[in-house]
Amino acid sequence: MGPSVWQLLVVLVIIVLIFGTKRFRNIGSDLGSAVKGFKKSVSDDDKEPKELDSASQNKTNESVEKKSEDK
Repeated sequence: MGPSVWQLLVVLVIIVLIFGTKRFRNIGSDLGSAVKGFKKSVSDDDKEPKELDSASQNKTNESVEKKSEDK
């Protein structure tokens, strides 16, 4: 079976004594920044293909217009 609540509490107290509470705050803020950056990156990747599709479509429309003007 898994560890009990008391065992987890003792492990947490030992970790706090070793690293200190300030380091835990830093780790928490670093982890939060990493998650925000990851989410932003994922959302930017979702937007990029749409922008690329519209840009390639504009180039195609321009080339069709130029060909029709040449005739």
